[in-house]
Amino acid sequence: MSPKGGQRTFRLTIEYDGSDFHGWQRQKNDRTVQETLESALGIMTREKIVVIGSGRTDAGVHACGQVASFKTTSSLNAGTFFKGLNSLLPDDVVILACDPMPLDFHARFDVTRKHYRYYILNRPLALAIGRQFVWHIRKRLDIAAMQQAAAVFPGTHDFKAFEGSGSPRAHTVRTVTRAELTSTGEGDLRFDIEANGFLRFMVRNIVGTLVEVGLGKIAPAQVERILASKDRSRAGATAPPQGLFLMQVIY
Repeated sequence: MSPKGGQRTFRLTIEYDGSDFHGWQRQKNDRTVQETLESALGIMTREKIVVIGSGRTDAGVHACGQVASFKTTSSLNAGTFFKGLNSLLPDDVVILACDPMPLDFHARFDVTRKHYRYYILNRPLALAIGRQFVWHIRKRLDIAAMQQAAAVFPGTHDFKAFEGSGSPRAHTVRTVTRAELTSTGEGDLRFDIEANGFLRFMVRNIVGTLVEVGLGKIAPAQVERILASKDRSRAGATAPPQGLFLMQVIY
């Protein structure tokens, strides 16, 4: 029990390789990040722990800075949770930090911004090592055209045209504070986007659209019209999950 017999709240900062997970959210018969964390915490506390993530990453999506919170009546301190979890968790999940928080801290509802990054490898040869962390595109992309198109996204917009089908939200307006495509040389491209919230598949649908711009299938000027249309069918195909990383959650 905790010193006063009551609940306490802890925040976890987590890194994981999403390749072998069916996403974040607990599912009955599939391996998920949430279930993996809850199982380890249950062993440590002998309680049924519910871990709340800042958001749900999809199957195959990775995280360098996912944040989660949980409540417990255990007397274990943050340092013990940090060491214990890292000894119990599988190799594809690492706890980067464990911090005590105010009781009412909520990993999802207290978020102000999130930062995602998507990696593209644009060269004829694929990677044998590290292929599960990039989208490999053989045809040469027009990076300048993609950068022009990416400049459309910062600001407050209705992103319904980039929402995943089958997952409608009542409110699809989001504020993007950063949308930037950079080339690090030798075919390595990186797309960074930061916003106060994201729709399901929003980042991957934006990346898929930018790639179609880079391939000459969509004109850069057309992207603004796609955004304004609120029509998913006008945007590009959904980019595959393996290139996407949740980099940082800001509170």
